[in-house]
Amino acid sequence: MKTKLKELRARLEINQTDLAKRAKISRQTVSLIERGEFMPSLLIATKIARVFNEPVEEIFQFEEEELE
Repeated sequence: MKTKLKELRARLEINQTDLAKRAKISRQTVSLIERGEFMPSLLIATKIARVFNEPVEEIFQFEEEELE
């Protein structure tokens, strides 16, 4: 899964801790998502998307092989 999380954080000039607090998730979860080591649930993805005021699908994109 590809994510624009790091890019969006940079745009808002917020660090992982700030994003975690705003999304009410742990900083470790943010870190794992950014490193591609954790696939967020729909609930977590929605919380993150709300912070950036972006649709979930604009932030998280599945690779073709993940959809097969």
